[in-house]
Amino acid sequence: MSLLSVIVPCYNEEESVALFYRELTKNDPFFKEKEIELELLYIDDGSKDGTVREVKKLIEQDPRVHIISFSRNFGKEAAMFAGLEKSRGDYVVMMDVDLQDPPSLLPEMFEYIWQGYDSVATRRVTRKGEPPIRSFFARRFYHLMKKISQTEMMDGARDYRLMTRQMVDAILSMREYNRFTKGIFGWVGFRTKWLEYENVERAKGETKWNFWKLLVYSIDGITAFSTAPLLIASFVGILFCVIAFLMIVFIIVRKLIFGDPVSGWPSLVCIILMTSGIQFFCTGILGQYLAKAYMEVKRRPIYLVKEEI
Repeated sequence: MSLLSVIVPCYNEEESVALFYRELTKNDPFFKEKEIELELLYIDDGSKDGTVREVKKLIEQDPRVHIISFSRNFGKEAAMFAGLEKSRGDYVVMMDVDLQDPPSLLPEMFEYIWQGYDSVATRRVTRKGEPPIRSFFARRFYHLMKKISQTEMMDGARDYRLMTRQMVDAILSMREYNRFTKGIFGWVGFRTKWLEYENVERAKGETKWNFWKLLVYSIDGITAFSTAPLLIASFVGILFCVIAFLMIVFIIVRKLIFGDPVSGWPSLVCIILMTSGIQFFCTGILGQYLAKAYMEVKRRPIYLVKEEI
């Protein structure tokens, strides 16, 4: 018998807990036929609603259900890491509780694992139901990451992924505080099969990811797996030094030839504002990397457990 660990991060998802359980257990005949035992790990990321209460109801009905509840909200990245760390399965799959990751795909995913793949990852081929502006920036983000990072980043990639224990152990060896799991998946390598499916809208509740949170998350991803912004900042600095030198030469030549003093303070102010803005922008890039180094050096735990059942 092999063991499958299902990791389900939750934050204020009391309406979806039971729905997800029902959809997942529809695969029980398949699990029984293939001699796969199930371990269902709900990771409560400091929910303020009745998420924990709903999971405890399931625990009373099914001993395969477990819950790890955080002392506060640490974020989805911490929840996924906790799930991987607590999992005992020969195979591990991460899924969203809102049913945007269809449990019905699991039999097909296992078929690829048995063919020799180390992981089966999923990606959406459509973004139906998403705001157009979010879809546009999401596509630009994945395109940018492919250009500036050495990790494999697929457009529309989900966290929904079935992995072997070997790959899970490799991910757990990366104990960095500032985590960007989509990048970590690509960085550790291993043979991966990409499974495409149509976008599925949430079964219940509302998404916890607004545009600002997604923007911050994308910046974390870029700074976690690429030093290209630092290189860009250096090139911009060199470029403006060259422009400034050429302008000085131009002003001197103009004075010597035409005897016309440089005039026009508005243009001067515009130049000063532009160069100052570039300087602050480059300083901000350096600050992002410095902040991440600062958080890593402090060696704080990635999450704290309040309750585990």
